[in-house]
Amino acid sequence: MKLWGGRFEKDTDALVEDFHSSISFDQRLYKHDIRGSIAHAKMLGRIGILTAEEAAKIVEGLETLLTDIEEGRVQFEIGAEDIHMNIEKLLTERIGDLGKKLHTGRSRNDQVALDFRLFLREEIDRIKDLLVKLIETLMNLSAQHLRTWMPGYTHLQKAQPITLAHHFMAYVQMFLRDLGRLRDARQRLNISPLGSGALAGTTFPLQREEVAQELGFAGVTLNSLDGVSDRDFALEFLSAAAILMMHLSRLCEELIIWSSGEFSFIIIDDAYATGSSIMPQKKNPDVAELVRGKTGRVYGDLITLLTVMKGLPLAYNKDMQEDKECVFDAVDTVQKCLLVMEPMLATLKVNTKIMAEEARKGFTNATDLADYLVKKNVPFREAHAIVGRLVLECTKRGCALEDIPLAELQEISPVFAADLYQEISLENCVEKRNITGGPAPEAVEEAIRVSQKVLKSYLW
Repeated sequence: MKLWGGRFEKDTDALVEDFHSSISFDQRLYKHDIRGSIAHAKMLGRIGILTAEEAAKIVEGLETLLTDIEEGRVQFEIGAEDIHMNIEKLLTERIGDLGKKLHTGRSRNDQVALDFRLFLREEIDRIKDLLVKLIETLMNLSAQHLRTWMPGYTHLQKAQPITLAHHFMAYVQMFLRDLGRLRDARQRLNISPLGSGALAGTTFPLQREEVAQELGFAGVTLNSLDGVSDRDFALEFLSAAAILMMHLSRLCEELIIWSSGEFSFIIIDDAYATGSSIMPQKKNPDVAELVRGKTGRVYGDLITLLTVMKGLPLAYNKDMQEDKECVFDAVDTVQKCLLVMEPMLATLKVNTKIMAEEARKGFTNATDLADYLVKKNVPFREAHAIVGRLVLECTKRGCALEDIPLAELQEISPVFAADLYQEISLENCVEKRNITGGPAPEAVEEAIRVSQKVLKSYLW
């Protein structure tokens, strides 16, 4: 008989039994369910709902059950529906009718809300550790490549010269913001809903604050309806996860492009590439491609839960059983991607010579030539037009701006002088951009120092 079956005259249809059950996926919450149940049982003992001996026996039974589950000695039942009912059923089988007292003052509605928050808090902490390692690797790479010149792009067309350090540090800023979003999401989810009951709390004098403190929460929910029906915390995590995956995907896209024969900027380590079953010469950036592809999964997870929640009246509805699989999938996907991204980046080989050669092409110093004219008191729009005509002429000749003889330049504008060649050299174009946030080696070094401080301030 179902633990809730007193009001029913018929057994649940077998098809509904399978359709209704969530144990196939929510068994993942067993540790959190037992942890919450232990705290609840201790509290019931403190307020006299259970005797001290009863509370101790329940706690001992739950602790033993946890050990048996983790050692693979427990088989969950579909007929018991979910992890909460499975745990209660298993406990009652072990300690007798005393196990039936555990649910006093509690509903599965506030129980699952508690378990879900405990789970997500733990997984965010794991993601944080992985993301910190990735950020540190990118900062280390940046420190190694302060003077690795490369072309910067807009519209995937060569634009201005920068350094690889500056490029990697752009991703550091993105990932630091991701870390901040995860920290903020964790802070908001770290509130205990236990004691909300099914929707209207309970008449028992529960010590909600004490239980919350024991479970590491910063406080308790202040509205029982909200306590059981809120999934904002999961949506906020999924949103942060989707943005994080977007940043990972953008970085992977560039690694894929840079490792192609057309670019040859980098070589991905063999451990993070695969071959072709038919083409012997192939070395494919499959790891980066998979991270890029898995980003769509996490987007889908976010849209799934947003769609589930968008029309639900207060308080709990069975639709909300669909909240877990999408969150579980996002957690697993993000963690797997971060796990593989960090060593892939750490083992990259950089073709610094090719990067520098490409930075000298495509008229990446054209803006600096225009700036040179401006410094000679030529209005910027006039300078822009002059350099544009020079670029067109160089395109026809198949040469670079620095290849045009000074005499020819002076025919176009008498302000040109011999110092222009130094002004538009690749190294000077980068090194003179020494403002905060710029690509000059000194500016990037300062960005690394500041980012290291920011990283420490974001940790919890």
